[in-house]
Amino acid sequence: MQRIYRGCALNAALGMTIALVGVMGATSQATAQSCYMVTASGKKTSLGPLCGEMPSESTGATSAITAKNGVYRVPIKRRLASTPVIDVMFNGKKFEMILDTGASSTLITQRMAIALGLKPTGARQMIIADGSRVRFLTANIGSVTTGGMPARKLTVTVAPNSDIGLLGHDFFDRYDVKIKRSVIEFAPPTE
Repeated sequence: MQRIYRGCALNAALGMTIALVGVMGATSQATAQSCYMVTASGKKTSLGPLCGEMPSESTGATSAITAKNGVYRVPIKRRLASTPVIDVMFNGKKFEMILDTGASSTLITQRMAIALGLKPTGARQMIIADGSRVRFLTANIGSVTTGGMPARKLTVTVAPNSDIGLLGHDFFDRYDVKIKRSVIEFAPPTE
């Protein structure tokens, strides 16, 4: 393997070096990149997201950073009617989901249920936004993750006429949620 330095800058005022390093193998292996800064004390701090790097899906992370203080940061891919859409992994398969802070449970589409090979395990009465009650089938999911933040054995609601799923409180209720312009932060409760 050889190292290729793609860029390096020294900020004398702050006493730190910022380097973008690409590591490439002689074969057709995937390129691994590292973007970091070196503080005045010599400590390396990752700047990967600032350089456009995203963690590998195979590591269990879905385009996010887990901070030392337990805060999971998940990039917002786009917005649908001003509501954030993020990538969520269900049993290892990635789907776009709306983060719905008003939904008590996670709702997936019929298309998602088929792609995941889910079988109905029950039914649930739901009150939808217009106040009407609707009965939906439910199914069990072994693993759900976003940004490396896991949930196990989640019972999801399957909505046959939905185009996109909703990630609800049953997934993130153990965290304080902060929606920023380009990321969502899931942090341990501060109380």
